[in-house]
Amino acid sequence: MTQKATPVTHLADDRFTVTEWRFAPGAETGWHVHGHDYVIVPLTDGKLGLDLPGGQKAEATLTHGVPYSRRAGVEHNVTNAGSAPLSFLEVEWTADHLAEARVAVLHCFMAAWNARDVDALMDCMAEDCAFHASSGPGKEGARHVGRDAVRASYAALFETFPKARWSEDRHHVMGDTGLSEWRFTGTDRTGKEVDVQGCDIFRFDGEKIALKDSYRKTVIR
Repeated sequence: MTQKATPVTHLADDRFTVTEWRFAPGAETGWHVHGHDYVIVPLTDGKLGLDLPGGQKAEATLTHGVPYSRRAGVEHNVTNAGSAPLSFLEVEWTADHLAEARVAVLHCFMAAWNARDVDALMDCMAEDCAFHASSGPGKEGARHVGRDAVRASYAALFETFPKARWSEDRHHVMGDTGLSEWRFTGTDRTGKEVDVQGCDIFRFDGEKIALKDSYRKTVIR
């Protein structure tokens, strides 16, 4: 039975996973596909044997302290092809997948506004969440803190604007911060029409929205 290489996770957060792989002579990782871009930092000199799709084989020489990088999608089985133990650090960039998931949440959030679906809006919010409106008594606008308060404020907006639509939206995520740009057109209960551009700045908790902080243009006639 082939000996397995030993993985030791040194770091795992929302941006990076750092794993030390330790190989006895002849040890292997087993077949796997890399889901993220990654960097290999050799901790020893050594020689890797690579089993590749289609029955192909290759070798790679490790030089202590000399890194190299690979793209997501690499599929292989890695073996210590030398006569001495070897090890390396595998540094995976995981923030790309989290950012994609957060952008997807922002698209769902926008769709929920246009569907006037409060339940769907709250599905996008974290358990501990808040909403800072674009106007209010304080410098942060009207602050709605906690799921019940946020839900009530969203429902009140739909009551204030029986007709409302958000369009021309664009969504961006960097780290724990998101930005949605939009155009709001609506008619309030008095029949007044509104047509403004605005944006939301978001803070995330995992994939969900922890804070929605709204800003919009003021129309002066």
